[in-house]
Amino acid sequence: MLKISRMKLLLTLRPALSNSAAAAPLSLYFHSQASVLLHTTTNIKPLKNPNVLPTLSVINSLSNYSKPADSCQSRGFCTEVGRSGEIHVIVGPMFAGKTTTLLKRMKLESSNGRSVAIIKSNKDTRYGLDSIVTHDGEKLPCFPLADLSSFREKMGAEAYDKLEVIGIDEAQFFEDLYDFCSKAADLDGKTVIIAGLDGDYLRRSFGSVLDVIPIADSVTKLTAQCEVCGKRAFFTLRKTDETKTEVIAGAEVYMPVCRKHYVSGQVVKEATMAVLESQNRRISSIL
Repeated sequence: MLKISRMKLLLTLRPALSNSAAAAPLSLYFHSQASVLLHTTTNIKPLKNPNVLPTLSVINSLSNYSKPADSCQSRGFCTEVGRSGEIHVIVGPMFAGKTTTLLKRMKLESSNGRSVAIIKSNKDTRYGLDSIVTHDGEKLPCFPLADLSSFREKMGAEAYDKLEVIGIDEAQFFEDLYDFCSKAADLDGKTVIIAGLDGDYLRRSFGSVLDVIPIADSVTKLTAQCEVCGKRAFFTLRKTDETKTEVIAGAEVYMPVCRKHYVSGQVVKEATMAVLESQNRRISSIL
C-alpha cells in the first residue's frame, strides 16, 4: 500500500510492443506527501526527493492490466461492494394516479428484461386481495402482506435473490417501510419503487413514506384535479366526520381538492359538526 496526498497523478500507458509476450511497463508520475491511500499490488520504489517528479516503473505489464468495470474505480480509488440499488418514491393525494404510475414503471422494467414483483398492504381489499388495481381498472398480480419484513420468506429466498425490482403500493400502511427499503437497496442491490400518500386527510405525514425521502434516489409528487374547481389538487379531503387516520375507501369518502377548497371544505365540515353536536345536546336535554 502506498500513501499519497495532494496528488498530481498522471497515469500513462506506453504502446504495447509487437511481441505480445513483452509489453511496455505502466508508468506512474506523482508528487505527494502521505495522506490518501492508493492500493496496489505492484512494487514501487520510494521517492528520495518528494519535490522531484521521477518516473516509477511498475512491474506489472500491460498484458495484466484491465480497465475497471465500474466508472467509480476509474475515477478514484474506491471499490464496488455488490450491486448498487435504487429507491424511487411516488407520492400525491388520492386519485392522482400513483398506482397507475407505479404499474407503468413496473411494466417498463419487466419489458427491459428485469425480474419484478409488486407488494401491497393486505389491509386494502377494495379490488381483491392478490391484485393491485388502479381506479381505471388496470391490474397486476401482487403479494398482499401485513409487513414488508415477511416478503423474502413469502417469495422464497432463492427467488428473492434473483429479483431485481420491487414495487410497493399503498406504502403508507407499512410501518417497516424505511428499514425494508434501506436494506433492499443498500445491501441487496434491489431497485425499490414505492407509491403512497404523503399526507392524511388532515395534511399530516402519513405512515413512513416521508421517512424514506432522505435515502431516495428520486421523488415524484403527483397532483389530481380538484373536484370543486378543476384546478390542480394537492390534498385529500375526507367528506365524512370519521376521525380515524386509516379509513380505506374510495370516492364515496374522499375527494382531491386544491388548497382553497381544502381550507373552505374543512371550515364547512367543522361548522356542520358543530351544528350537529348542538342539536344532539338539545335532544339529549329534552329526553
